[in-house]
Amino acid sequence: MHCSTCTIVKSELTFNIPKQLKSLITKEFFHDTSSYIWKENILHTSEAASNDLVDFLREMNLTSGVTFAPLHKEWSSLDTFDDYRKTSWLDALIKEKSIKMHFQPIITQTGDIYGYELLARFFDKEEAIIYPDIVFPAAKLRGRTFALDRLCRMQAVKQIKRLYGDQKAFINFIPTAIYQPEYCLRATTDLAHSLNITSDRFVFEVVETEKVDDIEHLKSILRYYKKNGFSYALDDVGSGYNTLDLLGELEPPFIKLDMAFAQGVSHSKDKQLIAKSFLEKAHSYGGLCLAEGIEDIADFHWLKNQGYELFQGYLFGKPLPDPLINKEIDLSQF
Repeated sequence: MHCSTCTIVKSELTFNIPKQLKSLITKEFFHDTSSYIWKENILHTSEAASNDLVDFLREMNLTSGVTFAPLHKEWSSLDTFDDYRKTSWLDALIKEKSIKMHFQPIITQTGDIYGYELLARFFDKEEAIIYPDIVFPAAKLRGRTFALDRLCRMQAVKQIKRLYGDQKAFINFIPTAIYQPEYCLRATTDLAHSLNITSDRFVFEVVETEKVDDIEHLKSILRYYKKNGFSYALDDVGSGYNTLDLLGELEPPFIKLDMAFAQGVSHSKDKQLIAKSFLEKAHSYGGLCLAEGIEDIADFHWLKNQGYELFQGYLFGKPLPDPLINKEIDLSQF
């Protein structure tokens, strides 16, 4: 048994055509019926053939009410079709695995490198970097979020061998890209287990790139990770869906205070109240608090004095192609 959505590889599009247009399109447009298959008013076709169809609809001014979608994805207005067509480069990127992982250190109160967050960097055919804020929106538009998220997870898991034996790997994942954890995550967990590394060195980190509306689904993913011995973290705590009540419900072993609340916390009473409340909640069930986005030593000292255990930010190190040789950051330099 498998999750059919997870294994989609064909470049197929569907068009939702108003019923009154179906006969007109069939009569006036189709010149190769093998490329276009009707199921009631839903038209299935290849991505290549869809270009001619859209050009015809526009030329005949028949675009009103027409929507399109990659297979099994949400419908989009035909106005976004050109944006979709421009993202075809993403398919090659995923197929050719044009990705490298960068390492950003996560330190303890004393400067020891506790682990690294593994951050994806993508490259085009000329080896020019394409940043995640370009790649992930393109993946969403093309309906390739699962494939891209899986690629990032698999590549990140492989990097654990490059770390010292006591360091953890924080690996991002997008919960809305995972349909059925037992199928969608199987390859990731199988790879992690095959490396003969203790499972607790992997920390799978929920990112808020996609908003999580289905909390029960998120719980099922976290239960799957926990069942397989992995740890997990909630990112960007303090914003979006990450409320104090939810933290108490999910009890993540790690919570990451959003940089919006970590930066400037040393001189902002409002940010201090938020930082303290999440620290208190984490400690109430035994979780660890990680403050991200640290760029000012004053913020580090304030958070450390409150009891924050872990820290991440440009002050201690930017994402780099390789992990650091040293096992600690010298805090006396700041």
